[in-house]
Amino acid sequence: MLEMKMFRELADVIRADHDRRGIPHDLINQVISLDEEWKELRYQADQIRRQRNEAAREIATAKKAGDSEKADKILSEVSNLGAQIEELGAKADETEKTRDAIRMKIPNILHESVPKGDNEEGNTSHSMHGKKPEFDFKPKVHNDLIEENKWVDLGRAAKISGSRFYYLKGDLARLELALQQFSIDFLVNRGYTLVQPPVMMNREAYEGVTDLTDFETVMYDIQPDGYYAIATSEHPLTAMFMDEIIEPSLLPIKMVGVSPCFRREVGAHGLSDKGIWRVHQFTKVEQIIICKPDESWNHHEELLQNCIDLWDELGLYYRVVNICTGDMGTVAAKKYDLEAWLPGVGTFKEVVSCSNCTDYQANRLRMRYRTSDGNSSVHTLNSTAVATSRALVAIMEQYQEDDGRVRIPSKLLAWFNGQTHLEKTNW
Repeated sequence: MLEMKMFRELADVIRADHDRRGIPHDLINQVISLDEEWKELRYQADQIRRQRNEAAREIATAKKAGDSEKADKILSEVSNLGAQIEELGAKADETEKTRDAIRMKIPNILHESVPKGDNEEGNTSHSMHGKKPEFDFKPKVHNDLIEENKWVDLGRAAKISGSRFYYLKGDLARLELALQQFSIDFLVNRGYTLVQPPVMMNREAYEGVTDLTDFETVMYDIQPDGYYAIATSEHPLTAMFMDEIIEPSLLPIKMVGVSPCFRREVGAHGLSDKGIWRVHQFTKVEQIIICKPDESWNHHEELLQNCIDLWDELGLYYRVVNICTGDMGTVAAKKYDLEAWLPGVGTFKEVVSCSNCTDYQANRLRMRYRTSDGNSSVHTLNSTAVATSRALVAIMEQYQEDDGRVRIPSKLLAWFNGQTHLEKTNW
């Protein structure tokens, strides 16, 4: 969330950002109004507290002089001041709580380079990568490929877990594990530390990394324990240093995380959203950087370059897009998406999201680093490396052959003992 100092000193900056996003200023005005109310309540409490302290001194002076009547009189006059202070303090606390709850709904300040647009149609091209695959046959959608080769069992998964869950079988399951290991090794070799996070988080930690009012509908909550199954390893990895002051010598902290992810994905917009593209459980390898503020924009480009280099090594055709104002969520200040080409449906679809969240998450998590002038908020960045189910879809569709077989990308052959194609499963 934005620091309270911004609302007090730079409210026009926040309003200008809302104008770029095309959203009203109502919440900004509410935060400012509640902050003024909070300050007034605190002022009133301080005034009464000073009055009580002055009375205490007068009582002490009267008692010292032997004037018990005067001391009793003063004591009678101020007897209810403690209750007044307590009442004002309670009102101030409630006002502050309401103020900050609204403040958490206000989005991050966008970077000046974010293109203006109303929705995803306003996203702009950043770069194209790879060679577009050409076929002398009509390419199939991944749904057909997984059914013909018996690599995925959706029906039996639905029987025990419901729709949008799946069993991954045979060589496709092996390819999924190969993707995990390849992407982890790739990032470890670039100086990232492998971390496997917990797959459940409490509400306080989750509110630190995202706006639950927006995100809660797609999450699985675990009751009565009050936990949430993680939607991405970004969340527990970013929250790892919650309520800590980080020594500057440790920065930047670079992590590669791998975990299952759980989401109540809803809606299907065509063939490409079926099969294993839009599912409730998947595995993701994620990049996280926690750094000093003046280094974050360089690190954002580093994360993007890691993605480009990794996906280039997989030999896939894809594009990078700049996410526009109307397609930007609450947390990120700037975001790139990688969109892989799916020849079966003839369209690009998102496979990677790469974000600089500046100090927005750090402020919510009370996560700072030590400086010579005190403590300052760190910046947090995240990027998908590989969401394996979507990467599998891109590989299947781009590497398919006319007989329904799928070639294995050269960088993943090491995990297949000389095998060049994914073999069909018997059952």
